[in-house]
Amino acid sequence: MRRTFTNALGSAALVLASLGAVTTTASPAAADPCGFFETGSDAFYNHCTSDGSRVVIKVEVALAPDYERCVGPGKHWLGSASKIQGAYYVGRTC
Repeated sequence: MRRTFTNALGSAALVLASLGAVTTTASPAAADPCGFFETGSDAFYNHCTSDGSRVVIKVEVALAPDYERCVGPGKHWLGSASKIQGAYYVGRTC
């Protein structure tokens, strides 16, 4: 009986530890990365700044002219991931 209780206690500790590891690992991945990134269907540009600046980015579009866009702090939807090929900071503010 003692062995069964000890095994059950050990199993419960492993389950709780693995749940903690999943939670800890998932938290940083949940934040949006800085710069250009895609989800399964959408393309975004995340301007990470603490000074409130607005910057010009160049958006590269498939089968259409590229364009420049002024973005402020935070995440900005650029369009469908199938149409947007990338975006980057061009080195100037707006």
